[in-house]
Amino acid sequence: MTKAFKVGDHVQWQTPQGETSGHIVRVHEKDGHIGGHPIKASPAEPRFEVESDASGKHAVHQGSALKRTG
Repeated sequence: MTKAFKVGDHVQWQTPQGETSGHIVRVHEKDGHIGGHPIKASPAEPRFEVESDASGKHAVHQGSALKRTG
């Protein structure tokens, strides 16, 4: 089971450039695509769409890659 996050939570994650932060904008609970990239998700293993505080760009991560802040 993955960590429970919800829309609006502020989180941190690792990138090749180092740690970055942002907030969750959507929780994906079924397979799909975002920005041309496939997402494998289910209610038991959701994926979390985050918006970077620094760039405003969106990315999708597993709960295990995220750490809640503040």
